[in-house]
Amino acid sequence: MQATRLGIDESEDVTDDDLAARLRSGDVDAMGEVYDRFADRVYNFCFRRTASWSAAEDAMAAAFLEVWRVRARATAYDGTLLPWLYTVAGNVCRNQLRSQRRHAALRAKLHVVEEDVRVADHADDVAGRVDDERRMAELVAAVSRLGERDREVLVLVAWDGLTYEQAAQVLDVPVGTVRSRLSRSRGRLAELMDRTEEER
Repeated sequence: MQATRLGIDESEDVTDDDLAARLRSGDVDAMGEVYDRFADRVYNFCFRRTASWSAAEDAMAAAFLEVWRVRARATAYDGTLLPWLYTVAGNVCRNQLRSQRRHAALRAKLHVVEEDVRVADHADDVAGRVDDERRMAELVAAVSRLGERDREVLVLVAWDGLTYEQAAQVLDVPVGTVRSRLSRSRGRLAELMDRTEEER
């Protein structure tokens, strides 16, 4: 809930540059404001990388813990904290996915057999979530087949809504490079998704 004085919401007066400065100084209230302002966008960012609602929830929580841990590096680019938050969340997602791969490899070595767990049917809600996860998994699989550089640009600009300039700042490349990689990755992704549709 936002702090108000005389019934007027003051949160809109606080810029991301102000929040970054307050975070760097260790202001706990600033962390709460950052969470309130950006949690949904960071969650969606994580979901698009994990293709799983529950994994995205875990990644988002870990990302905000990491934001607090590295608060001394808080930086607003072009007046927004999103590029910095996405950088932190992207690192958390990569670490989480690496951990999952290591865990799966260990389970395979140990020949662990999954138990058949029966769960009550929650009808439309469950079906909708499963369908969302299936579609997102197909899209994430197609995106993962792009080269790493093209994939990062596509995700930052097309999915996460960063400007070309903000994506260039996150990736530490010129804006022209962002534009050319984005064009190439969009064309390649369209081809990959067409193949996925044909195979279905």
